[in-house]
Amino acid sequence: MAAPKRVTACLIIIGNEILSGRTEDKNTPYLAKKLNECGIGLREVRVVPDVEEEIVDALNACRARYDYVFTTGGIGPTHDDITSDSVAKAFGVKNVIHPEARAILGEHYGDQDLNEARLRMAHTPEGAELVENPISKAPGYRIENVFVLAGVPLIMQAMFDSLRHRLVGGPPMRSHTIRAELPEGKIAKGLGRIQDAYADVEIGSYPFFRAGIVGCSLVLRGTDEGRLAGAADDVRGLIRELGAEPVDETET
Repeated sequence: MAAPKRVTACLIIIGNEILSGRTEDKNTPYLAKKLNECGIGLREVRVVPDVEEEIVDALNACRARYDYVFTTGGIGPTHDDITSDSVAKAFGVKNVIHPEARAILGEHYGDQDLNEARLRMAHTPEGAELVENPISKAPGYRIENVFVLAGVPLIMQAMFDSLRHRLVGGPPMRSHTIRAELPEGKIAKGLGRIQDAYADVEIGSYPFFRAGIVGCSLVLRGTDEGRLAGAADDVRGLIRELGAEPVDETET
């Protein structure tokens, strides 16, 4: 059985601080989980520096390949916040002051304190639709299938909550995790046969070594609960045939 077509997404993380190791990426796990709940599979994550050409290249490649693209980082008030300039260049449009974004920032800071640096956060590519930022007010935005969000995790999460109703996904991905106290080399052949029989179910094996015990966690993921349950039963049967007892760890 062929796997159903999945609605797909890519995350482009923009920022030298991620590449240098100074800042830990906390946005990928959050987005992967939330997108899955929406029936959207996060298929790729790219990390690019604060370099316009590289941001433009990544955007153009990813927006052509995936149903949705999310970017995080680079929409603040400082000189190295060049995401909006780069997005505008990728789409071949001007980077302009969005009147609604300016009004939001003017109300938040007061017109007297809305200086040139803060006004940078009101710029969006021409034609963009705003994404609400309920925390620090400076909005993100959407242009075609690209959503541009803040890099600060708490703000990014609030922005995502503001936009998720705009996303159109497919059936959510479900998963079973089964632990086997067997080495991968012993289970690999039988597991391959099960994968061949369930092409629409993703089956991954992740080895562990705990308290002197060698084993593997087998993660099965799919959108059809009946097929997923059938594959999981076959995996449990295989483990028993090889002399071990399967342990169900999680089901989501």
